[in-house]
Amino acid sequence: MRINLMIIAAAAVFAAACSNGASQKNEKEVKAEQKFQALPFPDVQLPGVISDQRDAMNYLAENYWNGLTQTSRNYPCDSLYVSGVEKGIVEQKFADWTFVLDNVDISVARKSVGKLYDLAYACEAANPSSNVFETFVELSQKYFYDPNSPMRNEDYYLPFVSRYASYEGLSEVERGRFEREARLCGLNMIGTKASDFRFADKNGRMRNLYDIKAPYTLLFFSNPGCEACMEIITVLREDPVISNLISAGVLAVVNVYIDEDIQAWRSYMPVYPEEWYNGFDPDFVLRSNEIYAVRAIPSLYLLDHEKRVILKDAPEDKMFNYLYNFQY
Repeated sequence: MRINLMIIAAAAVFAAACSNGASQKNEKEVKAEQKFQALPFPDVQLPGVISDQRDAMNYLAENYWNGLTQTSRNYPCDSLYVSGVEKGIVEQKFADWTFVLDNVDISVARKSVGKLYDLAYACEAANPSSNVFETFVELSQKYFYDPNSPMRNEDYYLPFVSRYASYEGLSEVERGRFEREARLCGLNMIGTKASDFRFADKNGRMRNLYDIKAPYTLLFFSNPGCEACMEIITVLREDPVISNLISAGVLAVVNVYIDEDIQAWRSYMPVYPEEWYNGFDPDFVLRSNEIYAVRAIPSLYLLDHEKRVILKDAPEDKMFNYLYNFQY
C-alpha cells in the first residue's frame, strides 16, 4: 500500500437536480420524476469503416463520452443520476475508459481527456443545474491524481486540471491549488527527458542520474521501513523475469531516498541489492517539487536509454506488467 495522502477534494456541487426544483413543478411532473427509470449508458458506436484495432481504440478514446454529454439531454441530475444514468455506472465507465486510454498513444489520451473537459463544461454552460461537469471533475481527480489510485496518471490529469484551473467558479485559493497541480503534472511528462539530479551513495560518492548507462532505468523513490517499498524490493530481487533484466544489464535500478534520516537509510543498506544504484539526496532538492513531484512513497519511473520517460509514477502492477512484457 502507498502512504496515504488526502484525496483532492471534488469540485463544489452546483445543484441537486437538472430542473428548477420540485416546488415549481406541477403534480404530473413530480409523479413522472418519481417513476423515472434509470437510462442505460449511451455507449459509443464504432463506424463500420473502422476495422483496425488501433483506429478503434483511438475512436473510443476520443468519442467515449459524446452521448452522455450531449447538451440536449434533459434527464435527472442528482445524488443518484448523471444525466439520467446511475452514478455508479458512470464511474465504472470512467474506469473502463481509463483502460482505453492506456491502450492508445499518449498524445491521443491527452487529447481525449481535454475533449472530455470541453464537453462537460459545455453541459454546464447549457444547463447550470447539470451535474455532468462536477462529476467529471471529481472522477478525474479520483482516478488520475489520487496517489493511491491504481489508475493514477498525471499525464491524463494534466489536460483536465490545466483547463479547470481557469474555471470561473473557483475561489482564488482553489485556483492557486489547481494551478500548482497543473505545474507539478507538467514535470517529467511521458515522452520527455527526465530531469537530471545528483545523489550520494553510502560511501559519499556523488553520482548523477545521467551517469547511469543502461538500455532502461528504473527510478525508484523509496523509504527505509516502508512496507510497500519492501514489497517492490522483493519483486525486483526475486521475480525471475525482472531480476534477469537487472543481472543482464538491460535494466538499471536507481533507488533514491529523499528524506532526512540518513542513519535510518544507512541501516537499511543490507536490504538493497549491491548491483542497484542506491543513494540519497544530500541537497533535499527532490523534496522541493521543483524537478520531481514525489507525492507519495514509493514512486516508480521507467526511463529509456536517453532517459526519456516511459512510465511516470506508475502503479506497481502497471510497472511490473510492462517489465514482464519487455521487448529489447
